[in-house]
Amino acid sequence: MLTELSLTGLDWLPILLGVGVAYVVFGIAGFGTALVAGPVLIHFMPLSRIIPLLVLLDFVAAFGNLLPSRRDVVRGELLRLLPFMALGCTLGVVFLLRLQSDVLLLLMGLFVTAYALYSLSVRVRPANLSGFWAVPMGTAGGLFGALFGSGGFLYALYLSARLERKEQVHATQSALISCSTVVRLALFLVAGVYADQSLLLLAACLLPVMFIGLWVGRGLTHRLSREAFVRLVTWLVLASGLALIGRYLGA
Repeated sequence: MLTELSLTGLDWLPILLGVGVAYVVFGIAGFGTALVAGPVLIHFMPLSRIIPLLVLLDFVAAFGNLLPSRRDVVRGELLRLLPFMALGCTLGVVFLLRLQSDVLLLLMGLFVTAYALYSLSVRVRPANLSGFWAVPMGTAGGLFGALFGSGGFLYALYLSARLERKEQVHATQSALISCSTVVRLALFLVAGVYADQSLLLLAACLLPVMFIGLWVGRGLTHRLSREAFVRLVTWLVLASGLALIGRYLGA
């Protein structure tokens, strides 16, 4: 596998650290794996391999987050978002598999940077949104989820402006991301992406790191405020996004 992926022994250190930190963030925030791990992994493999790899890992992690909180899921909001999320996922997979890798590199850098700047600038909860916003939020969340591996922040933005209890927001978001991983997994299977056995083997090798990251993330929620930790990670995401843009411009 190492030969096929052109990885050396030293390459594994940043890969394992990047994936581990990504799932620490996932354990706390419930999303964000591709925003953290993507800028690291893209130095070793194309984005068209990174996103399917993280979808496999997210599939396991998302259901682990959903099970303890499933009773707080607001089914009305979930069902309102699901069809538009599925539409966005389909469009995102098509773009991911057809666009050139250098274009994807720039798009990912711009996306990561825009998300980080937005997260750092927003300090107040949005006003109550109309249910109509499920159309653009669901579609964009599915599109970004398939194309860049993370649309969860859009779901969080929508749900936090629709639901009063944070437990409902977290549970419904976990359910939506679980459904999103199933849709993306199915689309990648149909597209034949997982016929690559080295990709499946790499995902299997990274599973222990994912579980450790989730365990650490859940433990940190009892010692550090979720907002403070996510804000710190957002600064790191911003630096990663700017580095990707710089890499594209310097190519």
